[in-house]
Amino acid sequence: MKRAKPGERRSGAKRKSAPATVEEYLSTISEPARSALVKMRAAIRSAAPSEAVETISYRMPALRTKNGVLVWFAAFSSHCSLFPTAAVIEAFKDELRNFSTSKGTIHFATGKPLPIALIKKIVKARVQHIEKKKQR
Repeated sequence: MKRAKPGERRSGAKRKSAPATVEEYLSTISEPARSALVKMRAAIRSAAPSEAVETISYRMPALRTKNGVLVWFAAFSSHCSLFPTAAVIEAFKDELRNFSTSKGTIHFATGKPLPIALIKKIVKARVQHIEKKKQR
């Protein structure tokens, strides 16, 4: 496998083509990232509306409702990421100060316990955000 250059992100997935399902995506992830992503997935599912369905979007697992994608999640070599959109990250900036974030992404190190309660709060906030957008 080609090594990542300094500063370059390397996906934790060992795949050549886009996965068709979340299960297929997970099957390509190495440990410990797979275990972390499975826990993240369970937290996301428990906080999402029951009608939300898993899908692959932008080559990553995502949870979609009739109103659009709620969140994306993915594994990389040293972390798992949650993509709840920039507006939601901004709303949680104080609670996320101990995590690496970018405009639309939160990184959770694979060697540390996941903040399950925080992930659930973020997903619920994203559900509210997407519902408000729909009502406009």
